[in-house]
Amino acid sequence: MKNPRPQPVQSVATPRTLSRVVPDPTALKALTHPVRLRMLGMLSLDGPATATQLAVRLGLNSGATSYHLRQLAQYGFIEEAPHASRRDRWWRASHELTSVPASEADGEALDLDLAFNQAILSLQVGQMQQALEEYAELPAEWRKASTASDIIIPMTAEQAEALTRRLTDIILEAMRVAPPLGELASSDMVPFSIMLHAFPYPGRLPHSEGDGKP
Repeated sequence: MKNPRPQPVQSVATPRTLSRVVPDPTALKALTHPVRLRMLGMLSLDGPATATQLAVRLGLNSGATSYHLRQLAQYGFIEEAPHASRRDRWWRASHELTSVPASEADGEALDLDLAFNQAILSLQVGQMQQALEEYAELPAEWRKASTASDIIIPMTAEQAEALTRRLTDIILEAMRVAPPLGELASSDMVPFSIMLHAFPYPGRLPHSEGDGKP
């Protein structure tokens, strides 16, 4: 009887710690600017860059990008990156995740929460539109990996929170065993974007105390 052919051993990546920042209200206010959100996304996705390089990509002048970079650095979202060039100042994202807990209070904190989520949504809608425009040109295997799902489930607030936490945990688990952005491990690996939106179906809850259910 022949010995079975040995199967190749697949290496399993060791989970790594994800760097995270939880901005205070002042820092969050600085991050609600759409240009700063785009700049932070570029530095996270593509690695270190200078104000001049970012200005070209954003269609701005380098003075404007320098100002926005200083604001991001002031609140700890970015930091200077070591580089051989002493002429230009290079910047990189200082973390992989920005965690913004939902506001449980009214007033300025809620206004900031809404402003940040509006800025994020505007950015994401633009990215999703661009992804749709490129969809037909994607290789078949990447079309199969993509989805735009809309699922509605009757739930209590407690059940909904538990579900969103579980989905987030699954995504973060995958992120921990993946290489950091900018350090892709193989030529067939690309940044894969996952946007999680979860909310009560619009118009089904009272908008303020005393409102009736529609």
